[in-house]
Amino acid sequence: MTRTILDPTAEHRPTERALTPRPDRLDGQVVALLDISKQRGDVFLDRIEQRLAERGVATKRFRKPTFTKPAPVDLRHEIATTCTMMIEALAD
Repeated sequence: MTRTILDPTAEHRPTERALTPRPDRLDGQVVALLDISKQRGDVFLDRIEQRLAERGVATKRFRKPTFTKPAPVDLRHEIATTCTMMIEALAD
């Protein structure tokens, strides 16, 4: 499946990207839970973490310093090298 993603930073035409395939199972996965530092994002991730723990899925929590900028390179690297999946909280 291909989705059209619109980039609000001066794009001249939409970029087409294929979706990353989802794993068939959560067994053996390590899920990164990324809080982007918006209000109540932690509440959402707390609940997701609880539900994943009930299923025996390993999680790691991460937090961006601010929601106004991209995640720092070292944070992105840590997530990419220690986790196999990611859920990002965009709540307000």
